[in-house]
Amino acid sequence: MGRLAGKVALITGAARGQGRAHAVRLAEEGATIIATDLCEQLDNVGYPLATPADLEETARLVEKQDQACLAVKADARDAQQMAAVVAQAIAEFGKIDILAVNHGILIAEPWDQWTEHDWNTVIDTNLNGVWNATRPVLPHMVEQGSGSVIFTASVSGLLAQVGMLPYNASKHGVVGLMRSLAATMGPHNVRVNTVCPGNVGSPMLLNDMIAKMFSGGAADATIDDIRFPAQAMNLLPVPWVEPVDVSNAVLFLASDEARYITGTNLTVDAGFFTTPRGVPAIAAERLAALD
Repeated sequence: MGRLAGKVALITGAARGQGRAHAVRLAEEGATIIATDLCEQLDNVGYPLATPADLEETARLVEKQDQACLAVKADARDAQQMAAVVAQAIAEFGKIDILAVNHGILIAEPWDQWTEHDWNTVIDTNLNGVWNATRPVLPHMVEQGSGSVIFTASVSGLLAQVGMLPYNASKHGVVGLMRSLAATMGPHNVRVNTVCPGNVGSPMLLNDMIAKMFSGGAADATIDDIRFPAQAMNLLPVPWVEPVDVSNAVLFLASDEARYITGTNLTVDAGFFTTPRGVPAIAAERLAALD
């Protein structure tokens, strides 16, 4: 019997990347899945977003685990759409035990080039959309007297990074929302936590926009240009973790093994958050080799 046998999990941003990995991993452990995603391109996001075909593939992979999957195209920026998803999920499966709010976008610009449209798009998606996905689930979890809510924040919600002002602000906001909700929902036996990934080998990282950013703006940048600076951020000798590594953390927080864990930021970052200040060892070695 799986660790989530009989549980029902709602996962946002589930069409690909971390969200898809969460859906499949939780299904492997016996969970029924509701998978949502925007499945549209936003005009100011510089890398391809998920498609309806991606969401269909997530459903196929979940069903391959012999678990039901309700896949719904929904925009987390729209509170009514998310409320409708929750109502549909409860009507079809009777309950929601686990909420993994995973969706998010990244726009990277110098501080003086941010437009109001860019700022609002990131905050509406990464922060307001988290609340929109969570609010309609909470009354149900309170009524049933149990539930696990897991937000995908980021190490960017715990420390500062250059060039990602609204992303940093949104992820710090997610951490603050988690802490407030954990305090509020604790008496109802509803747990609220975050996972805080560092760099993850998903489409949000492995794309031309990020390659150009990591290479200092080189027009011919490739994914290989991401590897060295990404590894220099970490304590462990890897440039990024894989989506399933984050999924395993989500699984733990969703399971009864974490029944007394709430109000916690669980970093899955190869040591990114705790890397000491100064020149990283890998960078020092490369600089030494230049002599």
